[in-house]
Amino acid sequence: MQATDFVVSKNDLKQCRVIETRLPGTDALPAEALLVKVDRFAFTANNITYAMLGDQMKYWQLFPAPKDFGNIPVWGFGEVIASKHPAVPEGEQLFGYLPMATHLVVEACDVSKRGLRDAAAHRQGVAPVYNAYARVTDDPAYAGRQGDYQALLRPIFMLSFLVDDFLAEQEFFGARSVMVSSASSKAAVGLAYLLHSLRKDIRVIGLTSVGNLDFVRSLGCYHDVIAYDRILSLPTTAPAAFVDIAGDADLRARLHRHFGDQLKYSARIGLTHQNAAPDEPLPGAKPTWFFAPDQIRKRAKHWGPGGIDARFSVAWTAFAPTLKQWLKVVEGRGPEAVKQVYLNTLNGRIPADQGHMLSLAT
Repeated sequence: MQATDFVVSKNDLKQCRVIETRLPGTDALPAEALLVKVDRFAFTANNITYAMLGDQMKYWQLFPAPKDFGNIPVWGFGEVIASKHPAVPEGEQLFGYLPMATHLVVEACDVSKRGLRDAAAHRQGVAPVYNAYARVTDDPAYAGRQGDYQALLRPIFMLSFLVDDFLAEQEFFGARSVMVSSASSKAAVGLAYLLHSLRKDIRVIGLTSVGNLDFVRSLGCYHDVIAYDRILSLPTTAPAAFVDIAGDADLRARLHRHFGDQLKYSARIGLTHQNAAPDEPLPGAKPTWFFAPDQIRKRAKHWGPGGIDARFSVAWTAFAPTLKQWLKVVEGRGPEAVKQVYLNTLNGRIPADQGHMLSLAT
């Protein structure tokens, strides 16, 4: 049996190709392993960040690819089509971190009624969430369009949830407002929703391109929406914080110079701009990377077993119904469709109100 993989050049993300590999037969699978057919997966700008940080954050090691190429991790659904684990039957539906491929071998361990983990050696040394799979057979929350929303937004909303929690924990570093770049992005919308609905004393300011102004304003989760070419009109009389979703070094430098010491916190979250300039000393708070697994580990200790999941579920349950108001799910099948969405996302050509669910199978 053949598998199809979509891989990209680590040194030039514009270069991509489809490769064919031979899958092991059931008898050749490792003990307690599963052969999973990838049904569909979400692809967003967040996946471009995975590629940009592939070596630094070990994303490339999760799904091996030929030398100098990488397989970008995605969130999606798969079906177990062969199983050597007695507690996981064929036909089981899984949700979790997948390769851009048609198949994946999972070395199942820690199997429970709710999920399992991949114990493959090359997948260790990363945040545990990346190796966990939920068993979602017959779970309506993961079926149909609700499942698409889960794949497109739930992992990203976890990032938004953790940033909001961190900022609140730090009392916003004394800031009275939070500026969010790439305000039309899914990570930014989730964060703005949480800030706007939970942090009543904080003004939420969305920074976006001129073309996305109307869309971002229509979301109703930003107090102010400012085009990038108008950021120097922002008042600097009160302390502010900046959450950089886009990773645009020029924008970051202009904001820091404009606000100076009034910029009390500057978080780097995403990295979708490929023309990012080298870091340079800037006025105000030093830009620092926000690393979600660090916040997860801290809160897991503070809140105890299940504490994060319980709080996150409350936030997701409130946020999820808003998605149908602004998010259009677009489906694509086959290598050409995947390639087109990948390149359009890489080049910033995906409309802000679209979410793409893809499959390499035709």
